[in-house]
Amino acid sequence: MSISNPSDWAGLREAARIVRLMLDALAARVEPGVTTAELDLVAARILAEQRAQSAPALTYNFPGSALISINDEIVHGVPGPRKIRRGDLVSLDVTVEKDGYVADAARSVLVDGANDQARRLVACAEAALDAALEVARAGLPVNGIGRAVERVVSRAGFHVVRGLSGHGVGRAIHEWPDVPNHYDPAQADVLTEGLVLTIEPMIAAGSGRTFIAKDGWTVKTRDGSWASHHEHTLVITDDKPIVLTGAAA
Repeated sequence: MSISNPSDWAGLREAARIVRLMLDALAARVEPGVTTAELDLVAARILAEQRAQSAPALTYNFPGSALISINDEIVHGVPGPRKIRRGDLVSLDVTVEKDGYVADAARSVLVDGANDQARRLVACAEAALDAALEVARAGLPVNGIGRAVERVVSRAGFHVVRGLSGHGVGRAIHEWPDVPNHYDPAQADVLTEGLVLTIEPMIAAGSGRTFIAKDGWTVKTRDGSWASHHEHTLVITDDKPIVLTGAAA
């Protein structure tokens, strides 16, 4: 969507506030012995308290309130009996619908004992998003975002996961435009002022090739390498974008 009136700002900021609230609460509960189902109960409780809904559950019948992916799981992990272990890399992805507005964000959390590669992977995904924000300006090409992400990831010795990308958001989970995490010359769209979208680097320590697990949802790395996911919902302006799901938004 493109923001066109004050009610849009209020609606999006409220959805984004709930996303931040959920991610903070989930991250605080990530520790050895906790199951992903127990984490999902935390997400469900907050949604109920805030009178909001899980957009993936609402739109796609996703079997959970939050997407929780561990280690070689890149995204769309289904909550269940799996217990978090010392040293794990846990990616938390939350998309909230509130009064017709949708916001989306993700972060990767390291459990105590994580190795150096896991720490570098998480830091790289965060740095890639920061680099993308520098080229997310009205009038600039959408594919400049992917170029910036891919440059940071490649320099760190990791790989962008192809086929998974950021996207427009605001009134639905997935809207125009598609925002690849690599440079795609075929993506000829131009960023416009007021456009609401997500930037979400999803990167892997290995090749970045993927497959979908038997649950029909979870996207995993084909070579078993670990992955990291970092995402924010933002609004394009003539200057730096407004990061709605950021702490200072």
